Amino acid sequence: MNKFIVSPSPHVYTNESVPKLMYGVIVSLLPALAVSVWFFGIGMIIVTAVSVASAILFEYLIQRYMLKVKPTHLDGSALLTGLLLAFCLPSNIPFPLVMIGALAAVGIGKMTFGGLGNNIFNPALVGRVFLFISFPVAMTAWPEPGQWMSYTDAVTGATPLGLMKEGLATKTVAEIMTDVPSFLHLLMGKTMGSAGEVSALALLLGMLYMMYRKIISWHIPITILATVAIFTGILWLANPDRFADPLFHLLTGGLMLGAIYMATDYVTSPMSARGMIIYGVGIGIVTVLIRVFGAYPEGVQFAILIFNGFTPLINKFVKPKRFGKEVKHG
Repeated sequence: MNKFIVSPSPHVYTNESVPKLMYGVIVSLLPALAVSVWFFGIGMIIVTAVSVASAILFEYLIQRYMLKVKPTHLDGSALLTGLLLAFCLPSNIPFPLVMIGALAAVGIGKMTFGGLGNNIFNPALVGRVFLFISFPVAMTAWPEPGQWMSYTDAVTGATPLGLMKEGLATKTVAEIMTDVPSFLHLLMGKTMGSAGEVSALALLLGMLYMMYRKIISWHIPITILATVAIFTGILWLANPDRFADPLFHLLTGGLMLGAIYMATDYVTSPMSARGMIIYGVGIGIVTVLIRVFGAYPEGVQFAILIFNGFTPLINKFVKPKRFGKEVKHG
């Protein structure tokens, strides 16, 4: 006799799995990682290796000895958290600080809430912001590209966003742009910044790969980038001497990394298409407000964390009608 099994929704079968999705994202990050290693050499290799190893180790230890659950440290999520954290750090940051950041990312940002699927905030961004607040000097000393064999002794300089923020006190945008790398260099990655700030082209290639694989949809990254472009375009047209043009904002800082990889995290972003667009617009607006009017030259990490907190509210009020729900007309 055949048994009739009744189970709760969703009644959908897919061959996707957490490891498959996580490693798909990791593959998409390889071009950006290769560009970063090319420009920053051994420093980037050390920071990435320490970050990834620490994230995996801390996830195992916390789950095994504190939470007393079966460790999931090899499902790809810890590796991805460590890789994304490395992309948020200077390539000359001392490795003990990298380990502290990984502990904050995994321990505070992820395991405090119960592990993968329960975290409210993007773990890698939690680690990045924790280090930024705790060790601001180490987190704002950006090595110049081309010092392949230098690590903590690398010559440092300001990022393009830092040059813009500091220079506006005495100069016009046109004057500051003479000290900023060309747009071609910004696109390819020859500039000061973290691994996730250097090559916009490599990150865009990663986005196209993930869209092709259907790992992410277009809604969040395109909405964030479009919002930043429109908002900064309006400001630039209003006063080009005080506000940089949209292309400068799109190619600098952690905007590409944040829009493509951080904001699209499944757990911390809205579920519906309309919710994703609202989420993306909000992140784009707050990013520009912090960059242009705030005290910090970069704002995308704070904007994403703020709207991670709004995600449950967006999911509650912007969601599709339940199947079978009566729709009233007229």
